[in-house]
Amino acid sequence: MQPTMYRCFPRCRTWRKAAIAALPALLLASLAMLTPSQTSAAEDGTFPVQSNLKAGVAKVDITPKKVDGIVAAGHRRAMHGMRDPLRAGVLILDDGATKAAIVTLDTIGAWSELVAPARERISKATGVPAAHIMVAASHNHSAPLFKEHPEWGKEVVNKLEAAAVEAASNMRTVSIGYGEDQINFSINRRKVIDGRAVVRLNPDGPCDKRVKVLRFDDGRSLTPLAVIMHAVCHPCFFTWGDKGTQPYPNGYPRMSADFPGEAQTFVEAAYGNNTKSLFLQGCAGDIRPNLPGYPYRCADEADIQWAGRDLGGAVVRALARNVIREELRKRETYYQIRVVSTVVALPGKEGRVEAELMAMKIGPFLLLTMPGEPLVEYGFKLEKAIADRAVPIIAGYANGNIGYIPTAADYQVGGYEPTQSRLAPEAEVAILDQLSKLADAVVGDVFEAFSRLPKHEERRKQQQQAPTAGSGN
Repeated sequence: MQPTMYRCFPRCRTWRKAAIAALPALLLASLAMLTPSQTSAAEDGTFPVQSNLKAGVAKVDITPKKVDGIVAAGHRRAMHGMRDPLRAGVLILDDGATKAAIVTLDTIGAWSELVAPARERISKATGVPAAHIMVAASHNHSAPLFKEHPEWGKEVVNKLEAAAVEAASNMRTVSIGYGEDQINFSINRRKVIDGRAVVRLNPDGPCDKRVKVLRFDDGRSLTPLAVIMHAVCHPCFFTWGDKGTQPYPNGYPRMSADFPGEAQTFVEAAYGNNTKSLFLQGCAGDIRPNLPGYPYRCADEADIQWAGRDLGGAVVRALARNVIREELRKRETYYQIRVVSTVVALPGKEGRVEAELMAMKIGPFLLLTMPGEPLVEYGFKLEKAIADRAVPIIAGYANGNIGYIPTAADYQVGGYEPTQSRLAPEAEVAILDQLSKLADAVVGDVFEAFSRLPKHEERRKQQQQAPTAGSGN
């Protein structure tokens, strides 16, 4: 065998020299074959995105052309001039089979008179089914009412359509990161004394101080393409309070987007205005800013900067942490979009009250919406019911406006919110039951959600049709 080996050895040595000589060319050819996302993975400050989901986002100024003399929607007062603009955001999502959109407004409500035409126009312009479009308001108390300014409302719808077209024309492949932090300026405003609820800043009352943050990344940099922040607090910093505290005993005199607008501006500025942030309001019916007074006072500039930067800072902290390598490894690579909604006739004090309820699932994230002002316990109860089946984000003030939505227990002690509500105590059971069924339909871990039986397929088809609910102010 040895002679044979010696005879082969010179030839093998020649082959090895040839292979070494060809190695640089092979490496260059291999690098040229890599996709941009693969090569960018080696660059600090970028990361590869493997996902079926595409997203596009746009924002638009919806401040009325003429502000002077407009009466604010919440805690009525005339406004002259503008502190900061009112804005709307449109986020369009596409998983390759299903499209959905989230629209946010710096207004007091998502009125049915605005929601219906906005859905129709956005759907025609982008191909997103009308029933898959969520329209949510921040509940800002320093903006106009739709019914008093219908021409402004038409302008808002026009601008939403334009923003949707812009978002749809700039779709990018994204992955979604999630994080939480907290705010420190919110407090419960109900206190039970001698068996009845009074208006009182109550540090011992239930309050959800969590901030939930979704970031949509294309991986090209550490700046997110879009941000959704979710917090729980009335945007009523600038409303009148005890009518004695200076400098604004009668309420802040200028139009403003309140703390959600201030926080969105803060987040966008932190990323060089190269991202778009959207705000979703939680179950804030009995949660307000902690501004002590008799029973509370109107905010000034220091207060609004405190709140905006408190929320904005919490969001930026969550965003920054979410792109460290350990967090990136937790991200999904497949995001299925599922959206269902229904209009329910809720028990009311003077007859039935129609309300649209929606469930929208984007990968592991579950958004449940109510068309009014749910008190904070609704959020806790729904999250407990969902448990670990999904990451729950409970939003009020979406797809309509039926006013306060107290729990049955709130009626037992009375107070402002149950007195003002159009609903009867029995409405709570109906709301929780319907939202639970909608969650089952989109989470997809119950038989009816994936069954191929005709009756179940027909039921799912009905849930995906565009709902229509009664109007509200």
